[in-house]
Amino acid sequence: MEKFELNILGCGSALPTMRHLPTSQVLNVRDKLFMIDCGEGAQLQLRKMRLKFSRINHIFLSHLHGDHCFGIAGLLSTLGLLGRHGEFYIHTHPEAEKIFRPFLDYFCYELPFKVIFEPLPVGDSSLIYEDKSIEVTSFPLKHRVPSNGFVFKEKQGLRHLNAEMVKFWKVPIKDLQMIKEGHDWVDADGNIVPNKVLTKDASISRSYAFCSDTAYYEKIIPFIEGVDLLYHEATFAEDAKFRAMQTFHSTARQAAQIALKAGVKKLLIGHYSARYDDDKMIFEEAKSVFNNTIAAKEEMKIII
Repeated sequence: MEKFELNILGCGSALPTMRHLPTSQVLNVRDKLFMIDCGEGAQLQLRKMRLKFSRINHIFLSHLHGDHCFGIAGLLSTLGLLGRHGEFYIHTHPEAEKIFRPFLDYFCYELPFKVIFEPLPVGDSSLIYEDKSIEVTSFPLKHRVPSNGFVFKEKQGLRHLNAEMVKFWKVPIKDLQMIKEGHDWVDADGNIVPNKVLTKDASISRSYAFCSDTAYYEKIIPFIEGVDLLYHEATFAEDAKFRAMQTFHSTARQAAQIALKAGVKKLLIGHYSARYDDDKMIFEEAKSVFNNTIAAKEEMKIII
């Protein structure tokens, strides 16, 4: 099965601590790396996790709060020093280019590659990226500033050849690709061999949803329903539920309730507040509602 792996570079909230760095993740889809948010320290975490800078061509920014985007300028500067070429895409709020472009023009004016800001829809959902292996959809979250969630959905692959039957029917190599694409095969005598005889079902496509930062918001459920892995912020425990409401964040219990109602297969929580000395209470609160919960930590790799 092809790679579909999530790498956690940082899973803390606004205040960095000795335990957690600000939010940043990298999704590895068939050895193409997609960065999701880029908090401070992201490029150092890339080094630690041995993720190749050259394979990142897209950053998806959920919103314009510093703990989710302050690492961008440093990362782009480093990519320039490494001699990267081609185009680099940042999928972000429509106002982002006004903020970042002057900074890049001053500090990164000799970049050997072009930085392209792709505006995300504000208050609406949309397909924002597509290639031969994946689709990325953006949808609105509920936060103090415009904020977007993302669903990364693997495209259905080709059917798998049934080696025994391919050999039995003496199918020539030149026809194998057509058969994997789902076509029946006709032999030299004009006999039609159904595709289902020569192939097996394709691998089931996988999906990952990212939701940070957001208050409890049931309107996201149709977008994330049934995903294999949901990352949902769990900034606070129930002891700070009022604070969560004030700041438009979620408690661990609320994150788990969303996961339960959306029927996701696994929940990953993170974006922990610096007020907690450890994440055990947050994890236990989420797990009491949604059993298949895991707690994010730096340098964690999750195979989806």
